[in-house]
Amino acid sequence: MAGIRVTEVDWQWLRNGAAHHTQEYPSPELVVRRGQMFTLVLELNYPLDNRETLIFTVETGPQASEALHTKAVFQTTELEVRDAWTAVKEAQMENTVTVSLTSPPDAIIGRYLLSARVSSRRKHSNRKLGEFVLLFNPWCPEDDVFLASEDERQEYVLNDNGIIFRGVEKHIQAQGWNFGQFEEDILNICLSILDRSPSYQDDPATDVSCRHDPIYVTRIISAMVNSNNDRGVVQGQWQGKYGGGTSPLHWRGSVAILHKWFKGRFKPVKYGQCWVFAGVMCTVLRCLGIATRVVSNFNSAHDTDRNLSVDKYVDSFGRTLEDLTEDSMWNFHVWNESWFARQDLGPSYNGWQVLDATPQEESEGVFRCGPASVTAIREGDVHLAHDGPFVFAEVNADYVTWLWNEDESRERVYSDTKKIGRCISTKAVGSDSRVDITGLYKYPEGSRKERQVYSKAVRKLFSVEASGRRARVRRIGGRGVWRDDLLEPTTKPSITGKFKVLEPPVLGHDLKLALCLTNLTSRAQRIRVNLSGATILYTRRPVAEILHESHTVRLGPEEEKKIPIKISYSQYKEDLTEDKKILLAAMCLVTKGDKLLVEKDITLEDFITIKCSQPRAPGESLGPVQ
Repeated sequence: MAGIRVTEVDWQWLRNGAAHHTQEYPSPELVVRRGQMFTLVLELNYPLDNRETLIFTVETGPQASEALHTKAVFQTTELEVRDAWTAVKEAQMENTVTVSLTSPPDAIIGRYLLSARVSSRRKHSNRKLGEFVLLFNPWCPEDDVFLASEDERQEYVLNDNGIIFRGVEKHIQAQGWNFGQFEEDILNICLSILDRSPSYQDDPATDVSCRHDPIYVTRIISAMVNSNNDRGVVQGQWQGKYGGGTSPLHWRGSVAILHKWFKGRFKPVKYGQCWVFAGVMCTVLRCLGIATRVVSNFNSAHDTDRNLSVDKYVDSFGRTLEDLTEDSMWNFHVWNESWFARQDLGPSYNGWQVLDATPQEESEGVFRCGPASVTAIREGDVHLAHDGPFVFAEVNADYVTWLWNEDESRERVYSDTKKIGRCISTKAVGSDSRVDITGLYKYPEGSRKERQVYSKAVRKLFSVEASGRRARVRRIGGRGVWRDDLLEPTTKPSITGKFKVLEPPVLGHDLKLALCLTNLTSRAQRIRVNLSGATILYTRRPVAEILHESHTVRLGPEEEKKIPIKISYSQYKEDLTEDKKILLAAMCLVTKGDKLLVEKDITLEDFITIKCSQPRAPGESLGPVQ
């Protein structure tokens, strides 16, 4: 009589898919989550003897081995073991055996090959039953990615649509984004992203063996979503020129991007900016089973020199000197947060972790960012892995403006140091409304606690004494420049100023504003006001100057005056980018020496007029389309 062998497998797609919340994946293989039982029904050519057991082998990646935990061999038992692969025989009817397999909650994620043999047969009689895909499991309390709230799991793992917030602090706009993690081929593409990484290409066996760890996996994905160090998914472009590709503003979801990358043999897709990178990374991480959301930070600092300060150098008209100013403040920046435990840092830092695929600065030689614990950022623990100083600066850097004189001397100009990190936003759970999560990243701006945390972060970064506030800024013109009193604000000047928009800024119309200046003293003052304006990208990088004029103003004691400003459509129409943004600056030079810089970011609106063939019902209105 020939030996007993498995002749057919019923993968129980509907039953397992419902139990594992994976029924939406259109994958040809069964998709299950780690740390949770799944059931198979096996058909044998003969009934299984009571003395015989089924021996299963699961393996993933090349050169699978038990030593690297990329292979496991286990047989049917009566009991389930939590920290190992197990198989339990649930039922047997003649030639049919029902078994439940369970992976450990820290199993490696990815595509597995499942084989089986009967214990009475030799090893070489192993029969390949097929492949299945194992994902992270936010429903499993023992999994590092466990998320307790079912509503949040529905939103951050299973919702395939979302909202990304863009614009400026005073005018936040919502854009829909199709994550599409359950669309055709997306799971396969997400797994292939891991296999295209340099870590896998260099040492595939070791790389796969690390895929049990969400810290490792998210750091790989953060690097692979951009194309800077590898043939990653999206190529960035911030110059406003998108020839040979798609403008970042035209993407409405991740699916077309991922399909294009995969079908184009891993050629980076042109082009992306921060929200595109974040949208794609959210798709990939939700697809792999890690709870992930998209987060927008308004007035986001890009601190290139790790001094927790955005140092901006301007001329006497308030125009940024690009050759001296390495730091920048973007109107907004978009990144991701993923939810998992930090076994490397300790339980205090579990929860939301910042991940950023936008290629801004290198981390350990690769353009990637995170995971950085949001709790660590709020508490100023910038020394903890990964990339704490950069993320802390994005939300909490001081904004310092320097007037660069022709003799290469510099003077600090009063400006709002508290403008960084405003209205940090994400989509609400279960609705499309905006939730402000600034309080998760920092204590109230200007509060004693916030200043204490900032001081702590500076000390951690520079290892200076609590009383010493001397920090290296950067080298300029070949010589070291230092700033004392890093934590102290400048003395407020004797005047205040702000731009006031007189009419809504509409594309195709003239811009009408006023600069309102107020004398805060009881003596008359003369002020020279140098005005400049430029069309800009959302990174605040200037494109073209559209305003350059000077005024001399006399202010009586405690008097307020308004300087009218008009920018005609013909002045800005040729140089406006798709971002539709303009930056105005006023450098106010008081005769006795005070200096004040006033800035205003303007986003022009598109209005569409719709003519109705019938009268509108009472209460109906037409307005801007954003």
